[in-house]
Amino acid sequence: QVELVESGGGFVQAGGSLELSCVVSGSKLRVDTMGWYRQAPGQEREFVAQITRGAVKNYQDSVKGRFTISRDNVLNIVYLRMNSLKPEDTAVYFCSADVLISVHDSYRTYWGQGTQVTVSS
Repeated sequence: QVELVESGGGFVQAGGSLELSCVVSGSKLRVDTMGWYRQAPGQEREFVAQITRGAVKNYQDSVKGRFTISRDNVLNIVYLRMNSLKPEDTAVYFCSADVLISVHDSYRTYWGQGTQVTVSS
């Protein structure tokens, strides 16, 4: 059973920084693209950033220059370094991973439970 567990959320003042991490555990053959999404109260979940196994990165426009995604392919961990945080960054942040369980299967997307990030003005 594949499990994603996020950590690193919390409360920070505007302009501050936080780093989120997410580890993929369980039986798996390969982890491909990993990413971060967020969901603010009353809003739909939105894309934040993603990184391929080959370290190709993609960001939502509103976080470019402030957030940095990275990963450890050996430990199967994805990180999101968030600088210059704004109140509008307040949300529950979810990590995702495209995981291959076996050669007889296809990649499936798994999600973590989410970690709260709150930025005060």
